[in-house]
Amino acid sequence: MKNIVILISGRGSNMQAIVNANIPNAHIAAVISNVPDAAGLAWAKERGIATAVLNHKEFKNRAEFDMSLAMLIDGYKPDLVVLAGFMRILSPAFCRHFEGRLLNIHPSLLPSFKGLHTHEEAIKSGCKLAGCTVHFVTEELDSGAIIAQAAVPVLQNDTADTLAARVLKCEHKIYPQAVADFVSGSLKLENGKVVNVSHSDENAFILGQG
Repeated sequence: MKNIVILISGRGSNMQAIVNANIPNAHIAAVISNVPDAAGLAWAKERGIATAVLNHKEFKNRAEFDMSLAMLIDGYKPDLVVLAGFMRILSPAFCRHFEGRLLNIHPSLLPSFKGLHTHEEAIKSGCKLAGCTVHFVTEELDSGAIIAQAAVPVLQNDTADTLAARVLKCEHKIYPQAVADFVSGSLKLENGKVVNVSHSDENAFILGQG
């Protein structure tokens, strides 16, 4: 059984998707938020999942918060830490501490459009496809080894909100699968790239519906 700690800042829709997937041999040890009234905390509590709050506003700086957060997470003895809408840029020390067991999902087809406002940038750039990427977290923002990606077409009348809504549906499919693959041990890092022994290359990329 693998212990999983999930970090959220809001409703945690990806957290919900992972919990609802009922991944074999995965135990959701805790859901932690930096926002005291994050809606996802109540959702997790209703399902008997341990929750905790560590308000970043109560710390002098990022380093102190990240150190306390790492200590809190370590108390649950995690095999995997999952960022699910956790709206904090994590320090290099934090990323090194959980190296190889820290996942994130980013709402773009990395390496394009790192950081914020990804859907606006995709539309502004005239992209024909947009999507999301599950990746290992490293010290460099949105630059870790890619585990899985999914894409949707960008429609002529798309706004950032309509595009985000379609991409989110893909997030809810590929993130639980990536977590399941980690738990099963099928993900391997070779020369800085992810090799998934449970999937063929043809199944590593999902094209969603417009």
